Amino acid sequence: MPDKDFLQSDFPLAFAHRGGILDFPENSLKAFKGAYDLGFRYMETDVHATKDGKLVAFHDDKLDRVTDSKGKVGESTFSDLSQALIGGTEPIPLLIELLEEFPDAKFNIDPKHDAAVKPLAEVIVRTNSTNRVCVGSFSDDRIKRVAKLIGPKLCTGMGPKSISKLQISRFTKSLLRSPFGDCAQVPSKIKGVPFITSEFIKRAHNFGKVVHAWTINDREEIEYLLDLGVDGIMTDNLSALKTAYMDRGIWNDRT
Repeated sequence: MPDKDFLQSDFPLAFAHRGGILDFPENSLKAFKGAYDLGFRYMETDVHATKDGKLVAFHDDKLDRVTDSKGKVGESTFSDLSQALIGGTEPIPLLIELLEEFPDAKFNIDPKHDAAVKPLAEVIVRTNSTNRVCVGSFSDDRIKRVAKLIGPKLCTGMGPKSISKLQISRFTKSLLRSPFGDCAQVPSKIKGVPFITSEFIKRAHNFGKVVHAWTINDREEIEYLLDLGVDGIMTDNLSALKTAYMDRGIWNDRT
């Protein structure tokens, strides 16, 4: 397994996806506090850079879906965004607020746009958070750019190209170098076809990677993936994941 501080755990990691959006307004300080109070110490979030270079924890590139305002995050100043409320009640937090508010929590962070790369690296360095952050993205380039700015101690997810190389290794022995990244963070299924299988997990482990499944909200599927041997699960359904872990005696409750 990768020798990164972020991944050090006796049990499969339990991630609160965007703070647990079935229970709280997504990516809000209230959501992460709620997850923290339930005992979650691994959080998943996304980041965008504002027009004035501030880094906010927010998934979409537009405000429209989850706030009472409209417009693009990247075309707004942070002062503009301070007027928008998630679910009509919660302000959009800065990433640095989350890292400072929960100093013993670890964050899986997805920079959603190229403009977020440099500000993300700067926030990680400024808060001395390298050991408690994992950077993942649907862009291999973004992941590598953050990793280059931070250094080898940063935990990284595997982008689509790295995942494809991992998949191709089923058919060829010519893959001499391990694909870039520490974590294969992938869906359980793609278009109804199982993606995470015992063979996939074994292949990832053979390359020294861990497998994190997202976003799993069904208790039966949580149990299935734990039986397969995944190394972590991201969920919107905090109670279902916590209960499954507790029933197996693998919940590390630090509340």
